[in-house]
Amino acid sequence: MRETYGNRAPAGLKEARRTPPCRPADARRAVRQAVAERRDARVVPCDDTALEDALLVTSELTTNAILHGGGITGFDVDVDPGTVSVTVCDRSDDVPVVHDPVDESGRSRLGGRGWPIVCRLARDVSVAGLPRGGKRITAVIPLG
Repeated sequence: MRETYGNRAPAGLKEARRTPPCRPADARRAVRQAVAERRDARVVPCDDTALEDALLVTSELTTNAILHGGGITGFDVDVDPGTVSVTVCDRSDDVPVVHDPVDESGRSRLGGRGWPIVCRLARDVSVAGLPRGGKRITAVIPLG
């Protein structure tokens, strides 16, 4: 199952013209629904821990798009046997970076832990620039 939000779906996909989720809770709901539909159809086995990992990755990607990327411009969920792919697009060309959790003065930094969480939980993570500016981040999370 693939849910596509935004102005255009990639070539060859059935297009769903909807506004992308504007809140992490909306994106998590879309992931939960997509996985549940495939699980109920007995197409995709998924344990609760794997679903929680996918929801956490979704939260981190969407929150980062809002906080650092100028907002969510596209969102896609694709569930295949064994994986869920979550794609979030935003307006920023900046690639996510990992910051040291402690600053130069030895004080703990607030935030900065989302990207390492995404990279740890996802099997694959890709970042691609978009032709009209901004970027697309896709994380593939194992479901079992």
